[in-house]
Amino acid sequence: MGRSRYKILDERYPYFITSSIVNGYNLLSEKRFRDILLDGLNFLSRERRIKLYAYVIMSNHIHFISKGKNLSKCIAGFKSFTARQIIDSMIEDGNKYWLNRLKEARVNNRTDREYQLWTEGFHPKQIFSDEVMEQKLDYIHYNPVKAGLVRRESDWRYSSYGDYNCDSTGFVDIDVYRG
Repeated sequence: MGRSRYKILDERYPYFITSSIVNGYNLLSEKRFRDILLDGLNFLSRERRIKLYAYVIMSNHIHFISKGKNLSKCIAGFKSFTARQIIDSMIEDGNKYWLNRLKEARVNNRTDREYQLWTEGFHPKQIFSDEVMEQKLDYIHYNPVKAGLVRRESDWRYSSYGDYNCDSTGFVDIDVYRG
């Protein structure tokens, strides 16, 4: 995990997490790359026993709310796995344009990789009350509307909005927060 002033201090609380693609590249606008993130979130939810309360995948970042033991380590693993999958897909396709950009974006002191997909670290914000949880849920679900991608939250398929408001389930197994 990257060096960050943001830390998970108390694993009893859920955290609002943001992770961004380097240089704001809109790589997640490609369905195959979003699908890799969805698979990674499902893995975290199903196999790691992490509670995942909400998520939204945007074109260049992801927000989610999660809680669990070793959350920092699980998120670092998620970022590593999804980066490797996306980069391998680009290599298979011979996508030199994006590979060159991700090579240029690599943090100079990182000698353990050729490319960098995610920005260093992530930005956890502890959710310490029902009021803050509701605010973060609203923020996550409204993010595609605010970005001008859709008119209504329900129109964006890559979020947990349907799990909360439409009696439907999304692409990821989540624990709907009940307060």
